[in-house]
Amino acid sequence: MKRMSIALACVLQLCGAALSSADPATSTGLGKVAGRIKDALDRPLGGVELKLEAPDGRTVAATTSAPDGRFEFTHVEPGTYSIAAAKPEFETATAIVTVAGSDTTAAQLVMASKSALEMGVVAQKLDVARNSITPSTGSSVYNITEKAIEAQPQGDNSAFNQVLLRAPGVANDSFGQVHIRGDHLNLQYRINGVQLPEGVSGFGQSLDTRFVDGLRLIDGALPAQYGFRTAGVIEIDTKNGAYEPGGSVSMYGGSHSTLQPSFEYGGATESLSYFVTGDYLYNELGLESPTGTVNPIHDRSNQGKGFVYLSGLLDPTTRVSLISGNSVGRFDIPNNPGQTPGFALSGVPTFDSRNLDENQSEWNNYGILSLQKSTEAVDFQLSAFTRFSQTLFRPDPAGDLIFNGVASRDLRNSWASGLQGDASRKLGDSHTLRLGVFVQEEKTTSNNDVSAFPVDSSGVQSSDVPFTITDDSNRLGYLYGLYLQDEWRLTKELTFNYGLRYDRVAQFVRGGQVSPRINMVYATPEGTTLHVGWSRYFTPPPMELVAPTDVTAFNGTTNESAITADSPVKPERTDYYDAGITQVVMPGLQIGVDGYYKYVRNLIDEGQFGAALILSPFNYKKGYVYGTELTASYQIENFTAFANFAYSVARGTQVVSSQFLFEPDELNFIAQHYVYLDHDQRYTASFGASYLWKDTRFTADCLTSSGLRRGFANTQKLPAYEPVNLSVSHVFHVASFGTVTLRGDIINLLDEGYEIRDGSGIGVGAPQFGQRRSYYAGISKSF
Repeated sequence: MKRMSIALACVLQLCGAALSSADPATSTGLGKVAGRIKDALDRPLGGVELKLEAPDGRTVAATTSAPDGRFEFTHVEPGTYSIAAAKPEFETATAIVTVAGSDTTAAQLVMASKSALEMGVVAQKLDVARNSITPSTGSSVYNITEKAIEAQPQGDNSAFNQVLLRAPGVANDSFGQVHIRGDHLNLQYRINGVQLPEGVSGFGQSLDTRFVDGLRLIDGALPAQYGFRTAGVIEIDTKNGAYEPGGSVSMYGGSHSTLQPSFEYGGATESLSYFVTGDYLYNELGLESPTGTVNPIHDRSNQGKGFVYLSGLLDPTTRVSLISGNSVGRFDIPNNPGQTPGFALSGVPTFDSRNLDENQSEWNNYGILSLQKSTEAVDFQLSAFTRFSQTLFRPDPAGDLIFNGVASRDLRNSWASGLQGDASRKLGDSHTLRLGVFVQEEKTTSNNDVSAFPVDSSGVQSSDVPFTITDDSNRLGYLYGLYLQDEWRLTKELTFNYGLRYDRVAQFVRGGQVSPRINMVYATPEGTTLHVGWSRYFTPPPMELVAPTDVTAFNGTTNESAITADSPVKPERTDYYDAGITQVVMPGLQIGVDGYYKYVRNLIDEGQFGAALILSPFNYKKGYVYGTELTASYQIENFTAFANFAYSVARGTQVVSSQFLFEPDELNFIAQHYVYLDHDQRYTASFGASYLWKDTRFTADCLTSSGLRRGFANTQKLPAYEPVNLSVSHVFHVASFGTVTLRGDIINLLDEGYEIRDGSGIGVGAPQFGQRRSYYAGISKSF
């Protein structure tokens, strides 16, 4: 027993000695400082030189961080110290620590990069997360990249609608309008995931092609996050200075006295990225020619656009961004010479129609402020948005009265603001739950000063002295939207997306609807993707275009309507069915086919029923649209090609609102027949190719249309047309000057004269011809 006690004492003594020798600080009262150093993206930094400095500036100890970012200082006497961290390409970081006794003191340091690389990495990560909040699961999606825009004729100097015309199922119309899958407008534009309020329609394009990093045209059976405007969703991803810092200045111009200077610039710091662009456009082909001549009479336009994007990181998972854009324009209305006067005006015995002086001014301003958060399980984005838009049509007071019997000064504006929130949460490996809310308030103003002549009981002008009637209105309205959906991964290949959406409108009309959405996608590793879906839509009338009018106020004048019925425009309700398949045939080659059918109650259409290009909406009691799209794309090394073909039929019957816009015989015919919608076009095709040889790019494309509707109640169609466009550009690398790009474009190479509208048909105000052969050239300097 005594021997065991002696042995145990010896073991304890040896253990004590070992512990004392292993950590002298424990026995001497010295402490230890340990920690980890990371960058702003929460990634460990190795190879950082660290110094532990006393209050008098002495370096007490020095070390280098391990690859995992860990470091430590041992044998530190009690007291207060500073830690200084240094590494090339990073800003110096410091931390203050207090060592007390033999305890271990923890320290954490974060180093900021001197370059914008880190901002670009986190920005791309957050962009992916943002797009995953509201995916297009089950829809038909067509992607157009920045490189594809640069490769098309005119590149980013082209108008935004020209970019969309290269996508399947997009029909061209006058005044820069496009129609997707047989719908009249009904388009939703979203910038970085945020829905942009509609603006008052006009001649100009309110969005600038230059700020587009990429866009997706989404149509078909849309998932639940898309509401209100559902014919097509244009999702735009903006350029970001964190990806490609630098900029350019350019000058572009050519036929029709076109002059278009522009610039863009972007950059980033450790936590802030920015991008800004602007351009000015002057030409003498602001609107389509009403006669088909190369140089229309009185057709000047001045247009300017600006765009700013700012994005700041609060931490590696949180971002605040600000978007601001604006566009202004003034357009002369081109004249059609040789018109016969229809009315007499006191003091003006003659008037040549080539001397008419009508014009329209337009303003658009929008802003979006967003907060985005992305974690492993939850992603969300909350945004506030606002948009002001206005059009002002100024008539020729004498000329309009002489030729039309009415001269109307029309001002329309809209100010819409609201909130949009979208969120997603992963529930295990199989389910992703998504929900969102949308609230918008809109105030619209319509001020019309209408000059007209008095008429007798038979409708014949009874005096050559006009008088003016003021027709003004103001409205306040609201839109509400709420959705909930689940993306269910049944297998690796099969995804089932289902959800509900509730929309409500409280404007000059009230209504709401619960809309179920069901989509299924089957994708195989071999490159086959099959989608099928059904969606119910609720589409409120465009409030900014509906101006309540007292139709009877114009009785007894040359502006009197033959019909006095004016039922309010109703919300549209739609059942939409869509199915399609895409197949990767071989590396670089993909083909696809898609079919759709929709049945519509209270189908909304729009038309120009006066001299001003301010569209007026109305309803057909019911209608249907169906069609098929074929797509193909090929890319191998420096060669790319695409081809799209679309077949569509769009018809409606029985006008049940805004009846006063129609003539009695036309209204009666529509009440008894299904008629083609004015934007119905039997087939639309686009195809092109681009080849990059060294620093020279050659591009050719063609936009083919079978012609829009014309004639009484749209019973006829216009001829088909196929303008061909060519482009060539070359990049010069000048040692003393940098990178310079020269380009040349020919629009309508074969000088095909074609008519987009002939002035007849439902809601068609005047004839418009397509652009004749035109030549353009540009120079751009990058920096």
